[in-house]
Amino acid sequence: MAGAEIIKLKRILREKALPPGTDVTLEQRRRGMEKVAFKVADDIAVERVTAAGRAAEWVRAPELQGHRAILYLHGGGYVMGSPNTHRSLAGEISRAARAAVLLVDYRLAPEHPFPAAVEDGVASLRWLLDQGFSPRDLAVAGDSAGGGLVVATLVWARDQGLPMPAAAVCISPWSDLTCSNESYRTRAEADPMVSPDIGHMANLYLQGQDPKHPYASPNFADLRSLPPLLIHVGRDEVLLDDSIKLHEQAQAGGVDSTLEIWDDMIHVWHAFHPMLPEGKQAIERVGAFLREKWAAA
Repeated sequence: MAGAEIIKLKRILREKALPPGTDVTLEQRRRGMEKVAFKVADDIAVERVTAAGRAAEWVRAPELQGHRAILYLHGGGYVMGSPNTHRSLAGEISRAARAAVLLVDYRLAPEHPFPAAVEDGVASLRWLLDQGFSPRDLAVAGDSAGGGLVVATLVWARDQGLPMPAAAVCISPWSDLTCSNESYRTRAEADPMVSPDIGHMANLYLQGQDPKHPYASPNFADLRSLPPLLIHVGRDEVLLDDSIKLHEQAQAGGVDSTLEIWDDMIHVWHAFHPMLPEGKQAIERVGAFLREKWAAA
C-alpha cells in the first residue's frame, strides 16, 4: 500500500502540472526547474571547479572514505538542469556513498545537440582519471536523461579505450529516445511528472539524427565490458520499460546488472528525499551498492 507521503506528493505534482497544450517556452521551463530545486544540506561542502572545460562542482559530505569519486550527470531531458537543480541530491548521494561527487554542467540542447552531452560526459570521466583517480575508485551516476547519459558515456568511453569505473547507477533512466515503449501508454495516467510528449525533448536533442544511435539510446548499444550497474525505476513511471529493456540489454552483454522496480514510486523519487522516506531509502541503497562495488574492485 502506498504511503501517505507519496500519495501527497503525487497530488501536489498533478496540481502543479501544466494543462496539455499550454504554450511554455523552453527558457521558462528552465527557469522553473531552477526555482523548485531543493536546498543543499548545511553540512555539504560545495567547491566550484572547471572540469574538462566545463563548469562543475565538487559536492562533498562529511566523513568521506578514501580517494573515491562519483561523476554525476543530471537529468532534464538534455535541455534543462544544472548543478543547481541537482546539488541537494548529489550531496545526499555523497553522504550515502561516502565519496565526493563531481556535478558537471554539461552542454544542453538545442544550443548544443547530440552528441555534445556524451562528449562532455566522456571528457569529464577522462578528466577525473587525469586528476589521479584510479578507475577502481570511480563511479558514474545520473538520473532521467542523465541516467541514459551514464550508459552512453560508458559505451563511448569503452570504445575510446578508457578504463571503466568500478560501478554505475542509473536512476529512472531515459535510455530509449524513440519514445516507443509500451509504458508510455500504460503508465501515462499514473506518472505525474513525465508525459508521453517527452519526444519533443528528444527532437531538440537529436535534431534529425537517428534516435537508435547507441550513443543516444543505449538500449540499442552493445553493452559488453561495462561495469556493474544498478538501475532504479518506479513502477508508476512512463519510463518503466526503458529501465527494464536497459537491464535486459546489459545482461545480454554479460554485464552485472541489478534492476530494482520500486512500487508506487515516481520519476526520480530520490530527488524528493527532504519529504519522501522512500527517497532517502533509495539514496541509501545507491550508496550501499557503490560502497560494495568499490570494496570488491
